[in-house]
Amino acid sequence: MLQPLQTNSQIPTYPRYICANCRLPEPGRNYCIFDKNEVDYFVKQGENSLPYLTDILQHSNHEAQITETLYILDRMIDNGTKGIDKMYPVFSRFNNTTSPNIQTFLAGIYRKIQVPDAFGVLVKMLIQNSLKPNNPNQTFDPNEEIGGAILSYLSERFRSGD
Repeated sequence: MLQPLQTNSQIPTYPRYICANCRLPEPGRNYCIFDKNEVDYFVKQGENSLPYLTDILQHSNHEAQITETLYILDRMIDNGTKGIDKMYPVFSRFNNTTSPNIQTFLAGIYRKIQVPDAFGVLVKMLIQNSLKPNNPNQTFDPNEEIGGAILSYLSERFRSGD
């Protein structure tokens, strides 16, 4: 069981490596496995956990940790947490990633927060991925989520008349 520490600001924290039980997709399993208790904890904290999650995204170079943190933020959006759209400068650190895991979760977040700057990034990701030869060891195609995010941007624009 994860036990949060209380800091002076009363924001619960975990050790910087929050992804102790996280497993990325592998052949035979095309999905991630995250610690449900850990994810639920951060989702329940809402806006209070954003500084901690932001710090992880700003400093981590660990693919599984970044992927799990993006998953937590995606769930927080679904749960109504405010302010995640303001994190675009932090997310933009990963705009040039070639990791299909990070691309998939990043595109899912961009689809939901609809930050105008992210549209071009999504198009660039889709084009760059389409120019690479298929990797037979890749467990899933991030272009499905990237393409869906692009379509979401376009459909929102047409609906609003912009």
